[in-house]
Amino acid sequence: MTVKALIASFTQQEDLNFLLTNRIPRAALTRFMGRFSKIENPLVRDFSIALWKLFSDLDLSEARKTHFKSLHDCFTRELKPGLRPFDPAPSIVASPSDGIVGAHGRIADTELFQVKGAPYSLLDLLGDSALVDQHRNGSFVTLRLTSSMYHRFHAPYDAHIERVTLIHGDVWNVNPIALKRVERLFCKNERAVIRTHLSTGEAVTLVPVAAILVASIRLHFLDMVLNAQTRGPVNFPCDVNVTKGEELGWFEHGSTIIILAPGDFNFCDGIGEGTRIRAGQALLKKN
Repeated sequence: MTVKALIASFTQQEDLNFLLTNRIPRAALTRFMGRFSKIENPLVRDFSIALWKLFSDLDLSEARKTHFKSLHDCFTRELKPGLRPFDPAPSIVASPSDGIVGAHGRIADTELFQVKGAPYSLLDLLGDSALVDQHRNGSFVTLRLTSSMYHRFHAPYDAHIERVTLIHGDVWNVNPIALKRVERLFCKNERAVIRTHLSTGEAVTLVPVAAILVASIRLHFLDMVLNAQTRGPVNFPCDVNVTKGEELGWFEHGSTIIILAPGDFNFCDGIGEGTRIRAGQALLKKN
């Protein structure tokens, strides 16, 4: 057995994994990682990336550049042009990011779930009753980004962004083990609620959720980095039109994006729990 396989077997033990990634000073470790990852020292960079490869399936062959200033520069890497084409059909809501499809389905009035048997409410997630009403009995899908994936996310459709709300919270791990053990986890973690409308008028909301080691969420159209150190207003009115495939921002490590859509959107063929999907692939389709 290789060292990498041995490490994978060791960390996949549920009790140990949960202990190592959650029963630690999560916020302090996340702040430290945010600072450490930006150190522009070749020895620190090379050792960090080598260690990262040992613990994951990191593949940098798609990266636009081959030399990185820091671990952070590698985490937020761009890809070579043309590698993530977006489905051009106007009826398609494309995946905003690379990810693994998690819980998804119909919202039962205002209740959805993080894993089977673990429900949470739209109000707890969004914190706004008016926005809840727009997604009552709609559809939802959860996309989980692992640490080794491409971390930038894009507009999944032509849309108008009207408001972003930052909701401060914890930084629990968002892997399947934690989702089974921590009730209402997405409602506890720090997150941004991005309210949009399609050109045809339907409300579609994106909720990027931070997690342990995810130091921040960068949103280009606000020209801001949102994180636990963000002070002042947490509601940011917007008046921004974006086109499908346009880059919206990035996570600094890996995390989750929840997409909320109206009830007349169905899941495209091949979308199922555990499916790996790439940014731009067809995710939802309007009837």
